[in-house]
Order: sequence, then C-alpha cells, then structure tokens
Amino acid sequence: MVLKTFNLNEEVYRKFSEYCREHGISMSRQVNLFIEMQLEEESNVKKEYIKKLNRISSKGKFIEVKDIDEIL
Repeated sequence: MVLKTFNLNEEVYRKFSEYCREHGISMSRQVNLFIEMQLEEESNVKKEYIKKLNRISSKGKFIEVKDIDEIL
C-alpha cells in the first residue's frame, strides 16, 4: 500500500467523508476502486456517471490536462 496526497475541494471531501462514515465504508477503498475501474481495459463506468463528472468539473476551476508535459 502506498500513501498518496491529493488536493480535493474541501466541501466535496467533507460530504464524501460524511457519506462514507454514515455507510460504514472506507473512503480510501472507494477511491482505489474508482481508479481500478478507470484502468480496466473495458471501463465499467456508466455514461451517466461520466456525464455527472463532466457537469461537476464544468462548475469548478479545473484545468484539463491530457499530457503531463502541458503543465511542466
């Protein structure tokens, strides 16, 4: 297991942390499952979820990075 640090919106983190606590699930495990899903050859992410992620990201001040060289 590796310890990594991510920058998250404080409100999103608080809400997800509360959700995980209420449902007795591990936040780290949920993030890990999401990443594993993204790495699968045929992603199981539903179109609705992708649309929701796009709506969320369009509301924030995010920078789309397709190549790490773009930000270096």
